[in-house]
Amino acid sequence: MSGQNQAYASRALVARSRKLLMKKYRDREGLFIAEGLRTVEELLRQMPGTGYLEALLVDPGVAAGIMSRFPEEAGRLFLLAPGELSSLASTTTPQGVVGVFRKPAGAWEPGYGGGKSLMVALDDVQDPGNAGTILRTAAWFGAEGVLCGKGTADMFNPKAVRSSAGSIYSTGILDCQDLAGQLRLMQENGYHVVSASLGGKDLRGVRSWPEKLVLVIGNEANGVSPDVEALSDSLLMIPRLSSDERVESLNAAVSAAVFLARITL
Repeated sequence: MSGQNQAYASRALVARSRKLLMKKYRDREGLFIAEGLRTVEELLRQMPGTGYLEALLVDPGVAAGIMSRFPEEAGRLFLLAPGELSSLASTTTPQGVVGVFRKPAGAWEPGYGGGKSLMVALDDVQDPGNAGTILRTAAWFGAEGVLCGKGTADMFNPKAVRSSAGSIYSTGILDCQDLAGQLRLMQENGYHVVSASLGGKDLRGVRSWPEKLVLVIGNEANGVSPDVEALSDSLLMIPRLSSDERVESLNAAVSAAVFLARITL
């Protein structure tokens, strides 16, 4: 299908989509934007049903290629005038497509039933790339959901969405301003809270893991907050095997991946 057969996006649609770069508008509208072909494709594949795609906004030069991949979305594809794509994109080299998607319906809550259960909690993880990558990693290792404490980057930030690679629709997300309170509630329901901490014990010494577990990943610079650390059932660390003391710590997303692999494999 030629891009000439497609309508151009109205100024109102472009303006509304541009506002979604700001969290307050994402929260108010219940929408978020996703940039890049791979991210859009993953979200379309992971959508839990119809009605989650609002619009595909594309550069006319790539419209034919986009339509060949998503012919069923022809009615939601709109062309962008020169300069409009860069105003919607958060990357320096936009890939020609921005999707406007609806957030998952309803607020996800952790289940407290019996059986095996794994959750990940983010304690002031501020970088959206880290937050999105941890969400993606949690989904890969079968975690039911991610608890986002105060100060943690919004999972619907465009950079987090791009890093999560579609996992927004496959893993539960809970924003909790009182992360310590949420973790205590989970402990009351049988969960064991494990916090990643440079002052903790070597995780290689753990021979078996609790059936119901919450892994806490802390702030990139300061680690887990004192109140969360105080309530934790276990503090564990990834040992540094290098003798180079200039390497002080691991990236938060890398740490989460190492812990999740150790817990589940």
